[in-house]
Amino acid sequence: MKKLLLFIVFLSLFNPLKVFAADNTIDDQANLLTTEERVKLSNQADAINQKNKGEVFILTTTDNTEEPRTFANEQLMTRVGKNNNGALLLLDMTQREIYLSTSGNMIDYITDKRRDQLLDDVEAAMSAGDYYQASTDYLTNAEQFVDDGIPSGSYRIDEKTGKVTYYKSITGIELTIGLIIALAAAIGFFFTIRLRYQLKIGTYRYPYRENAQLELTERQDQLVNSFVTTRRIPRPTKNNGGGGGGSTTNSSGGGTFGGGGRGF
Repeated sequence: MKKLLLFIVFLSLFNPLKVFAADNTIDDQANLLTTEERVKLSNQADAINQKNKGEVFILTTTDNTEEPRTFANEQLMTRVGKNNNGALLLLDMTQREIYLSTSGNMIDYITDKRRDQLLDDVEAAMSAGDYYQASTDYLTNAEQFVDDGIPSGSYRIDEKTGKVTYYKSITGIELTIGLIIALAAAIGFFFTIRLRYQLKIGTYRYPYRENAQLELTERQDQLVNSFVTTRRIPRPTKNNGGGGGGSTTNSSGGGTFGGGGRGF
């Protein structure tokens, strides 16, 4: 008995993450999962957190009386803070609704099209009563989206104001082409100046004191008026192509969230 107690103390001292991670990441208030399932899901979530520099969570409940979206957004902001990287899957067993809340970079990773794909998988498992599979599908999809990166041409739409924010990423090919063009331009400029003035490197000194001239003038700019134009872009349908956009909404707490939900 004494040896067993010493072994347990040893594990708690040298492996604290394994002991506490499941409770922190998988908040199974509805008791849908076994202890072993929670640990497996927590380990899967930890792998995602290392990649996206954020946190992903699963919350199950039978006590929620708020609108699932409001409740999920509040729970996510409580866990990660305002507009920090994170995603929370709410399994509301009382209202029979799934809701995915995202913030920070997870809004861009999980676009509308990707969100629908994720919810399709989770809904199918929830309807079959396989809660562990539903949780696994959520984490598997989230990890795949992070691995694939933010889609080119994606954007955010604020559902209240209609403001559109585009995400622009530079591909490796674009970066390589840009560097080649910049290098060629620099080399061309160097030889053009050298040939024009027949410069000898190391011996020529430009007489800047004799040729320099300085004139100071005063100028004032006054803003007369400014205009901001906004337009609404319809949400991409479930089966269309492209990267799509992650629609956003401002919560009462001031945070910005993406995501969506559906019943099961």
